[in-house]
Amino acid sequence: MSRREMSTSPTSESGRAAKRPRFEYLTPESFKNGVFLAPMVRSGALPTRLMALKHGATLVWGPEVVDKAILNAERVVNPINGVVSYNGKSRAIFTTHPVEKPFLIYQIGSASPELAVQAAKTVVQDVSGVDLNCGCPKPFSTHSGMEITVSAKIRLLPTQEATKKLVERIVRTGVSALTVHCRTRNMRPREAALVNRLKEIVDFVQGLGVDIAVIENGDCQGWEDAKRTKRLTGASSVMIATAAESNPTCFSSAPLLDLETTLIPSYIRMSKYLDNYWALTKFCVSQFKAPRTERSKAEAHEFKSKIVATKGYDELTDLVGGWTGEADFAEVVSAIQSRRPRPLTIEDSPVEPEAPALEPFTPNEEGCFSEDDPPLSTPPDRPNPEPPIFTRSARA
Repeated sequence: MSRREMSTSPTSESGRAAKRPRFEYLTPESFKNGVFLAPMVRSGALPTRLMALKHGATLVWGPEVVDKAILNAERVVNPINGVVSYNGKSRAIFTTHPVEKPFLIYQIGSASPELAVQAAKTVVQDVSGVDLNCGCPKPFSTHSGMEITVSAKIRLLPTQEATKKLVERIVRTGVSALTVHCRTRNMRPREAALVNRLKEIVDFVQGLGVDIAVIENGDCQGWEDAKRTKRLTGASSVMIATAAESNPTCFSSAPLLDLETTLIPSYIRMSKYLDNYWALTKFCVSQFKAPRTERSKAEAHEFKSKIVATKGYDELTDLVGGWTGEADFAEVVSAIQSRRPRPLTIEDSPVEPEAPALEPFTPNEEGCFSEDDPPLSTPPDRPNPEPPIFTRSARA
């Protein structure tokens, strides 16, 4: 069924249009004391977001979608698995499922307030918030009757003073949260995030008398590490990108090991059931990495090589142990629906000494410190999963 068919307003016997349905959205409090999955191109696919939620992510951001792309998409609901797809000419531009809606933020890439508002209205029934990745989000707060929760995400500017001026402009518009990626636009992903700059920004926002969440993004490795990051920066919450790209169970206090047996087979089975585009599934799986206790490095490499070499799901029947994706999905749904609140607090955790300055290092071809370490940042031969947010037109 197309979006046009689903969005037609029914009329009453009197000929008057029915009232517009009201949707439940997040509040500013929803962005506090949490650990979030960052928006990541390709890596932030629906199966990864679901796995992150299953293992404890408080909220999840979808991958950035350019405003014009979603405006021309057709909304289709799969009657078997419930997946909602916004389809382009050749394949889905964005997919979601109702089970993630209470926790899902849709990120828009835009340099046009008008187009951004249209894009938000296009997906409003399937998400609980929208995040703007291109500058000042004021039009969302005041334009065209927008009611959905709005947040914004920026990178550090070259100077602290310039960054604070931008932050002030944004937080005074009424956004519910502000995420700060602690790298500047020109920093390479392998460079350590400038986390030490965030504490001053957090204090600055508090000094403005604006009670919103400031979210740290950059180099956090998981739930336990988020406590250290929160203490160091004073941030309300922490957002994880690359560590989650390597292991979406990092939101758990006990992330899965041996992903070749504990995660990848079920991830592939569920992806097939959800009709996730095979090339996208293969890319996500190729990034998964965690410490191993059951297989050698050579065995893990052979396992991954078989997956990368395949051209479709059906070639992996022997590897995944049968196509039980519906059951895998049901397990994920049950885990998400039975979740209990788990606020990120640091009161009970021991105070750690300030970390010494990082020594320079040269990563191997996978961007790792050693063969057993998961990548701490996106390898230099691949684009940053969190693209720079500013363009010349957006700065104006």
